[in-house]
Amino acid sequence: MFSSELTPKAEQTRARIRAAAIESFIERGYPDTTIRLIAREAGVSVGNAYYYFPSKTHLVQELYEQVQQDHARVAVPLLEGVTGLVDRLRIVFETGLATLEPYQRVAPGFLSAMIAPDSPINPLARESSGAREMTIALFRRAVDGAEHRLPEDIAKRLPEALFVAFLGLIVRWTYDEDDHTRTRRLLDTALKLLAVALPFVRVPGVRGVARDLLDQIAEVRA
Repeated sequence: MFSSELTPKAEQTRARIRAAAIESFIERGYPDTTIRLIAREAGVSVGNAYYYFPSKTHLVQELYEQVQQDHARVAVPLLEGVTGLVDRLRIVFETGLATLEPYQRVAPGFLSAMIAPDSPINPLARESSGAREMTIALFRRAVDGAEHRLPEDIAKRLPEALFVAFLGLIVRWTYDEDDHTRTRRLLDTALKLLAVALPFVRVPGVRGVARDLLDQIAEVRA
């Protein structure tokens, strides 16, 4: 059911269930959060909770989209006035990780549940397309708004590859202790490498290889 079809009272109920779910995910993690527990904390029946959200998966997707909305809300203003491509990408990567901070403690439980290719909460799954496209759109905004001389076909493909790279960075971040020092170092190194490599994609032979590589990376989420 689309939220636009709901009455104001029903929308309030749905929002209450959604809020209770997100709070429980933050406090308890994915494995220990159940629809029954969510219903109790939202003050509704289990049947009512299932009416608005047929499964826990649907609530995880709500969480994904909320996280990405928060990510964009922080990143977009910071992109204003920044013209360098690598600088703009750094903003998107760093604000993305910062947005995940409230979930650091429970992130391993989510990762264990989502890692299977057929998991409906895998970020590459069909069910996760809403949040995934929001993330790709943010990377596309960073690329399109930068001053660069990338060939159009490379610039068009780059955001999807950056999304996959972001997922890999999140995996590193999930198990990185001591203030995420190793994750920051990995990001710094990757961005330096990208800055060195990007000018070479204008070379005809390199451009073709780069285009094929980006296409293969995009196939990961197909």
